[in-house]
This record gives sequence, C-alpha cells and structure tokens, in this order.
Amino acid sequence: MNIIIDANIVFSAVLNADGQIGDLLINSNMFTFIAPNFLRHEIHSHYDKLMKLSQLPLSSIQEAEYHVCRTIAFMSENTVLPLNWRFAVNLVSDIDVKDTVYVAFAKQFGGLLWTGDKRLIRGLLGKGFRKVITTDALFALRESLNK
Repeated sequence: MNIIIDANIVFSAVLNADGQIGDLLINSNMFTFIAPNFLRHEIHSHYDKLMKLSQLPLSSIQEAEYHVCRTIAFMSENTVLPLNWRFAVNLVSDIDVKDTVYVAFAKQFGGLLWTGDKRLIRGLLGKGFRKVITTDALFALRESLNK
C-alpha cells in the first residue's frame, strides 16, 4: 500500500524518532512510503527550527533525518502527470497551495496522503477527497493488518 508522506509527518518523526510516527516510518514494512524530492529541501530549510524545537545539535537532527528518511522512496515531481497536477491545484488552491505536491502524489501513485495537518484533512474530506489518513488511523490500519 502506497503512503504519501507530507512534511509535517517527517518533521514530527525527526523531532521524536522513538515516537509513534517514527515507529511507523522506521519499523513498518507493510507500507511503501513515498515523498516528493521537494520534501528533502523542506527539511533542510527548517534545520534551524528543528534544532530550536528539539534543543539538539544539527548533527543529531541529521542523524534522525537519515533514520527516518531511509524508509521513504523519494521521487521526482516530474513523475506526476499534468492532469494530476491540475487535479491537486484545483483541490487545494483554497486550502494551502504548499500541499499541492502531496495531493498530486497521492493521485499519481494511488496512495493515501498521510498528514497531521488538520486544516488540510478537513478541507480535503469536505471536498470529497478520501485518500487522506491520520497518524492514528494509519497506526490502527497497521495493527489490523498485523492480525
């Protein structure tokens, strides 16, 4: 099952690699985690914020990033078909345009968009886009698949 990961999920995992999100990313082999290459840029551009929030040095942030991101298949945004870009732009233009790439990936790769962004979740569900999953729902899904 393809799971598209957005930036807030990776940020949460980097800040707490031993937490629920980190556990899902690092130890779950039943999902294929996919993210746009842009996500790497987002992580790097927020190193200062991550260091401030975690009170950790850059080297520790980078080590956590490595462990979290090694299970993610990073893919070029060029792999998304124009019709999926248009779909995503139309869907998120009045929610948050920064999330366009994640919705386009969910559409392109037939996966669920894993996000902790409540505004995005409400907005997408309100527009009938059901290919979105929260951390709690993904954790429950993993548990049910393990039975």
